[in-house]
Amino acid sequence: MHILVVEDAEDLADAVVSHLRKRGYAVDWVAEGAAAAELLATETYQLVILDLMLPGIDGQTLLRQMRRAADATPVLVITARSQVDCVINVLDIGADDYMVKPFDLGELEARCRALLRRPHGQTSSTITLGNLALDVAARRIRINDQPVDLGAREFGLLEILLGNLGRVMSKNALIDQLFSLDQAVAPNAIELYVSRLRRKLENASVAIRTVHGMGYVAEKKPE
Repeated sequence: MHILVVEDAEDLADAVVSHLRKRGYAVDWVAEGAAAAELLATETYQLVILDLMLPGIDGQTLLRQMRRAADATPVLVITARSQVDCVINVLDIGADDYMVKPFDLGELEARCRALLRRPHGQTSSTITLGNLALDVAARRIRINDQPVDLGAREFGLLEILLGNLGRVMSKNALIDQLFSLDQAVAPNAIELYVSRLRRKLENASVAIRTVHGMGYVAEKKPE
């Protein structure tokens, strides 16, 4: 999943970005509202973590611009301002959640997971399909109740495909969600991760099918 962090405090941004990347998320960071607006106009993100007090275009203005442009990307606001009227205002503008600084990185990640579930209609952090259970919170999967070891990128790819079950995902779409903008991507990266996943999912109720010229789709195997 691709997340944009908009925060001008470099130490906090570095902590958030490092934590989320270690957990397998693709994360971009900008320190100004104008830079965020430019990225949002050209890139697709599954979540925006947005500070309110930014140089130039502030967080509230950026949020208003997003919603006026019909950009429904989930937004988690982080700010030092804890007044109730401020909370009410940003939620009314279109924020999906709100955290007051300082905050625990584990709680931030949990709130991110909750927001990332919403577009797919998921109500818990575990996706269960037949004999396969994917636990997003613990970052692990089980097949026939047995743990299966996946690398961070393999897990991220499987999470994306299962979250879009039955929908063909192009290579470019997968790359956009798996890699940050500053990460180099080998031409055959997606093919490599798909190949690894297929071997590890051999006994699972889910298979990854190649749709030639289009991409990949995760599907439940026939009973």
